[in-house]
Amino acid sequence: MTHDTVLLDVDGTLIDSTYHHAIAWHRAFGDYGIDLPMWRIHRAIGMGGDRLITAVAGAEVEERLGDVLRTAHGEKYEEIAEDVGPLPGARELVQFLGERFIVALGSSGSPEHTSLALEKVGLGEHDIAAATSSGDADSSKPAPDILRAALEQAGGTSAIVVGDAPYDIVAAARMGAPCIAVRTGGFGPAELEAAGAILVVDGLPELLEADWDALARATPPAGAEDDPPVL
Repeated sequence: MTHDTVLLDVDGTLIDSTYHHAIAWHRAFGDYGIDLPMWRIHRAIGMGGDRLITAVAGAEVEERLGDVLRTAHGEKYEEIAEDVGPLPGARELVQFLGERFIVALGSSGSPEHTSLALEKVGLGEHDIAAATSSGDADSSKPAPDILRAALEQAGGTSAIVVGDAPYDIVAAARMGAPCIAVRTGGFGPAELEAAGAILVVDGLPELLEADWDALARATPPAGAEDDPPVL
């Protein structure tokens, strides 16, 4: 099968927001007396907010404060969102891919954050076939729901995923899609490869020179659908 669609993650892939989200979560937890080291929060960025709190702070905190903490995170992120910029090559890559593939955004962030990301990258709705947000799926990455929704909305049949975290790789594999990983989310090449990335690059500009003929025929390696041991 030849893939006809490329699904792009947003945070940490198109915009340089991974560490801003880590700071926002850290401040949100701190406001409610939950002291967590920043590195542990960073390691969870990439999974959805419906999973992150349990992953880093436990089920009891999720049950007691989950919705409150998610709201607080959104507010803290808004305070520093103006400092977030596009990652080098983001706009060029989307336009390059659009000449050959259907291009869609597979994000589990809020609709507002996705719209802001498009604005920061310099893209309009005409540049992409679809863009998902948190309301488009019941479960976030590493579940494949949000990617499946993006593929369906875009009208594609099968996809390659481009992301920056092991959660993107697992979510992609669980819908039968290979995943290219960029290091811009702060994960190392060895662990991205171990998670099942078919290609690991330092940044988006490298993908302008990639062998897309081969990538369009790629499949995820065995075991890529397993939960990543990153926390």
